Order: sequence, then structure tokens, then C-alpha cells
Amino acid sequence: MTTPGRNEPQTLQDAHAVASAHRPKPGSNLTTWLKFHQANARMYRAVSDVDRWHHHELRYWVGYEERKAEEVAEQIQKNKSQAS
Repeated sequence: MTTPGRNEPQTLQDAHAVASAHRPKPGSNLTTWLKFHQANARMYRAVSDVDRWHHHELRYWVGYEERKAEEVAEQIQKNKSQAS
């Protein structure tokens, strides 16, 4: 079980605020978006161990961010294969 550090989000609301604050600008490259979604998945997973009241909702967000990261990774691979 990984718990967030002292200056990291401790609640679902905190996690949403961090995700919003770090959201890449529209038009950012796919690698930036991939890193964003992967970081969010890790963050929501860590917070789900602390904010037990919102555990299930946080686990939803872990899954959501993991799916988005997979979609972006697939798009990156597709772009690489089209370029070769």
C-alpha cells in the first residue's frame, strides 16, 4: 500500500484539483498526454488508500486514467507504424 506524501493529495477533491492543475494544454503532444494519464492513475491509486470514504470512486478514476493512457499509447504506436 502506497500512501501519498505530506504535500500530496489526501482526498478525492485534492486529487481532482491536482489533475486539473496539471492538465496539458490542448494540442500538447501525445507523450505529454500519456505521462499525464499515467501520473493521474498513480495519484488516484495512492489517494484511494488514504481517502477510504471515496475509495470506490477513486478506484473508478484509476481505471479511467489507465484506459486513457492505453488509448494514447495505442495512438503513439499507430503513428509510429504509419511513419515507417
